[in-house]
Amino acid sequence: MTDGKKRNGARWAAATWAAGVSAFLAALPFAASGRLPDRLATHWSGGTPDGSMPLWAAALAPALVWAVLALSLAFAGRRNGPGPAGAWVGVSLLSGGVGLAGAQAVLVRANLDRADWHDAGPVGAGVALTAAAAAAAGLLGLLAARRAAPAVPVRPAAAGTMDIPPGERRVWLSRTSNPWLHLTAALTGLVAAAAGGLIGLQWPLIAPFAVASLLSLGCASVQARVTDAGLEVSFGPLGWPVRRWAAHDIVSARAETRTPAQVGGWGYRLGGQGTTVMLRSGECLVVRPRKGPEFAVSVDDAERGAALLNALGSRPQSAA
Repeated sequence: MTDGKKRNGARWAAATWAAGVSAFLAALPFAASGRLPDRLATHWSGGTPDGSMPLWAAALAPALVWAVLALSLAFAGRRNGPGPAGAWVGVSLLSGGVGLAGAQAVLVRANLDRADWHDAGPVGAGVALTAAAAAAAGLLGLLAARRAAPAVPVRPAAAGTMDIPPGERRVWLSRTSNPWLHLTAALTGLVAAAAGGLIGLQWPLIAPFAVASLLSLGCASVQARVTDAGLEVSFGPLGWPVRRWAAHDIVSARAETRTPAQVGGWGYRLGGQGTTVMLRSGECLVVRPRKGPEFAVSVDDAERGAALLNALGSRPQSAA
């Protein structure tokens, strides 16, 4: 099968999945309307229902949330094209669809055959099971995407050094941001907010999306700085957390071309090449510490940063 046919097949599968989940979310409450009260319990506190919606709103609200999520992910996948970014779109669609469909089923089941929404049954076990199913679906999708990803050889660049005249100090700074990871953080945060307020379920469903939102936001931007003290890499909009290496603790530094396919995707990746902070394909600053695996971060002007690090590392410690 050609790459074009594979991409078209993947798009049709994603569109079919998105449409099927939308139909399920909207249709399930109406299909069971003869056994449901006029208003459905949609929020529980301590196992007791304390919030409700009309049946039509309980049907359409999660369908609307899913439509916004699916369309945004489809747009992101179209802009990024094939490869790991597209794979992450598929994983997000799979996990999010399973989570929302399961949550809707749990909500309907809790209200089934109840005369009044105040009498709705508990949802804790069902929500926990749904969260586990969504996480498992995402993990299986991720493993399948990685298995299908082609291996791409690493293209390293030669390590250089910078001449620093005596008495001078040099500083190098570079920042990188990934708009699609920012979008992922916004979308998963929206789903978490909807699960807590609009749809009204409990923490076992809210927590995975909230954690995914925070992790995506933390990995969506990075700043690398080289000073006399060494290398400092800070993450996220607040510049925290931070990783630091003293100049004399770095054996060598280099610029190297890497892609998401080589390191297993976007964000903070762990693999056979060590740790890579992958925010965009292309030039990365790669350092080899005296202890631990290599560390790479995708930033512009990496060759100059590597040259400065090599110069600082070659100085006597008292001079650095």
